[in-house]
Amino acid sequence: MGWAVYNGGKDGDHYSRLTQINRANVKKLRVAWRFDTGEKGGIQDNPLIVGRTLYAYTPTQKIVALDAATGAVRWKFDSGVGGTQPARGMAYWTDGRQGRILAGVMNFLYCLDAETGKPVASFGEAGRVDLRKGLGRDGGDGDFEHQSIVLTTPGILYKDLIIVGGRNPETHPAPPGDVRAFDVRTGKLRWSFHTIPHPGEPGYETWPAEAWKTAGAANNWAGMALDERRGIVYVPTGSAVFDFYGADRVGDDLYADTLLALDARTGKRLWHFQGVHHDIWDRDFPAAPALFSVQWDGRTVDGVAQTTKQGYLYLFDRVTGKPLFPIHEHPYPASTVAGEAASPTQPVPDTPEPYARQRLTEDMLTTRTPEAHAWAVKEFRTFTSNGQFVPLAVDRQTVVFPGFDGGAEWGGPAIDPEAGVLYVNATEMAWTGGLVAADQGASLGAQVYQGQCAVCHGQDRTGSPPAFPSLVDVTRRLTPEKIADVTRNGTARMPGFPGVDEGQMKALLHYLEAGEEGSGKELAGEYAQEQYTFTGYRKFLDPDGYPAIAPPWGTLNAIDLKTGKYLWKIPLGEYPALAENGMKNTGSENYGGPIVTAGGLVFIGATVYDRKFRAFDSGSGELLWETELPFAGVATPATYMVDGRQFVVIAASGGRDPKGPVGGEYVAFALER
Repeated sequence: MGWAVYNGGKDGDHYSRLTQINRANVKKLRVAWRFDTGEKGGIQDNPLIVGRTLYAYTPTQKIVALDAATGAVRWKFDSGVGGTQPARGMAYWTDGRQGRILAGVMNFLYCLDAETGKPVASFGEAGRVDLRKGLGRDGGDGDFEHQSIVLTTPGILYKDLIIVGGRNPETHPAPPGDVRAFDVRTGKLRWSFHTIPHPGEPGYETWPAEAWKTAGAANNWAGMALDERRGIVYVPTGSAVFDFYGADRVGDDLYADTLLALDARTGKRLWHFQGVHHDIWDRDFPAAPALFSVQWDGRTVDGVAQTTKQGYLYLFDRVTGKPLFPIHEHPYPASTVAGEAASPTQPVPDTPEPYARQRLTEDMLTTRTPEAHAWAVKEFRTFTSNGQFVPLAVDRQTVVFPGFDGGAEWGGPAIDPEAGVLYVNATEMAWTGGLVAADQGASLGAQVYQGQCAVCHGQDRTGSPPAFPSLVDVTRRLTPEKIADVTRNGTARMPGFPGVDEGQMKALLHYLEAGEEGSGKELAGEYAQEQYTFTGYRKFLDPDGYPAIAPPWGTLNAIDLKTGKYLWKIPLGEYPALAENGMKNTGSENYGGPIVTAGGLVFIGATVYDRKFRAFDSGSGELLWETELPFAGVATPATYMVDGRQFVVIAASGGRDPKGPVGGEYVAFALER
């Protein structure tokens, strides 16, 4: 039994029926094989295992096929495209004679022969489709090289279709986040769904007139789930640009921040639920939904579960879209920023209760040391902290809790279909954000920086390493050519900005080197500047670099899907230096999701600082086994059977801890023979 679909199955439940490794013997797990990619960088890949072959990404998005029993290399494909983006998985299709691997590499969707790793020449253009093409508002290919899209999460297969979304920039200009289906044999476009509706399409009235001509994103970057029998694909979307100021998109902005149920054959909308109206907090739906079935009042209910950054779990009837537990619109405050019009209400489920704390108060601040507490109190009193959906303000930081990275993130939930229990890991970090009026008299380079770069790297260019590196003195570390290449093509978490023209790039490089005091105002060019820009992502950390709030800083949760009640909740992860001094089980930031098996186990890596890979009792949450990986396993594991032996494999790469090691390995575990 393999793991032939991203996240374990098209239903997205992260579940395996394998039982060879179980509660009784999991402590006997040992390393069965390791594959070192020879590269350094983040791997977020959930590998595929088909028959005896494991298909995986390297940190630089090369694709490898390994012997699933030994880790030996069978073939390796290097697209030569260059650039790196998160690569979380790929798709496998077969007509019974030939198997194909459908894999995203930057803006291309590749189709490879599963046996040889060679591109299938009859697919698209010499074995690949350029996803930038067809994203123009008129559906044409004009100026496609200035579009920015990368396929970070794999598409999902329905019959002879590969349905994909993509990652777009989070600032203007950005293409619309159309959901598209391509013929798996030829690569030809079969249908497209406009997540930013065109005139005459439902939802058009939730935007300003003609907004579709300039609005961007509302894209599916997090993956999809499929009810194959019914032919329904479930597509969660993210926010529209600009993430934090929406004066040019006043209205609810359908279908941004929406769970869409589409006819997989045609792309026709069947039902939808919008989780955030007029998003100005970057509250994307962060993960693919998961399908499940439970018994209610003697009848079977087929449901779909959608996790969120804010800690809500939404549960729906997957056919009708009717909520399984009540969802009510709650009032929230208006924006104080000129031109902004926050939605007066937002939807909140009555049940389950949120799996992350919702409002940071002074009595929740760190007590790690008296000095850290005093510092946190002083800082906290300068913030606005009133819970969810408080609009960002000018000249004052607003607490976003849980933070911009969740709550839940792209790892998504696991569901045990026999027990009817959902497992989700969550991060409980506080972040802050705010707005600042753009300097309309600034130099061209400063305007480009404020519009495209400050959202991640901050107004002062210091960033929030390692996720958002500092750009202070970047021109001393990188050549102008390298800076230009990264700006246009993106790298790691950074999307590309191919729309930055030569004049703007020259001005940006001048600004990064000399700053505003270096003038540069004589450099020619124009830039369409926002009225307000974001002050940057700021984690609320104490002076020693630890969270400035009280634990838990990360949790693993088990929720009964029949009742919405929590069966257990435990801290997930810790900081080794704190643990050595007696501060254990604090939880930590975590990225990558769990899997659950019929052997009664929940396997999860995810924890950033302790580099542990763990197995918990799915019924009680008891820790049954753990091991330390060579690098943090910020990825979702997979499990499979080869030659009568069950394996569990996880990608280990690190990269989230600024002080931790970084590499690129796959480590597989099994019971001793």
